Amino acid sequence: MNRRALLAGLAAAGGALAAGLYRFTDLFVKHYPPTAHDDLLEELGDRDQAARLGAAVDNAPDAKALAARLRTSLQGDLATAVQADIAAGRLTEVKGWLLPQTVVLLSALAAKS
Repeated sequence: MNRRALLAGLAAAGGALAAGLYRFTDLFVKHYPPTAHDDLLEELGDRDQAARLGAAVDNAPDAKALAARLRTSLQGDLATAVQADIAAGRLTEVKGWLLPQTVVLLSALAAKS
């Protein structure tokens, strides 16, 4: 076995190890189980923290109603929807914090999913 073949084998093994760690662990990126609302929940940076916030939301509708409402309001990206909520004064109080309505609804959906 020559040195070039050994180095190529080590590089391939290292690439396979890195790909396996990326895909099957949460070491690089957090992986969540699939839900029916992944198209909306992918807007969240940290779904676990959003679910903690969403659990504090009072009188939140069920997940299907939240998803339908969010699909109509999230035509662009989350930042645009949040800026529109702030400009229109659509703020909701959750545990003493005033938050844009889209963030509150998306967090409640994360808590229910």
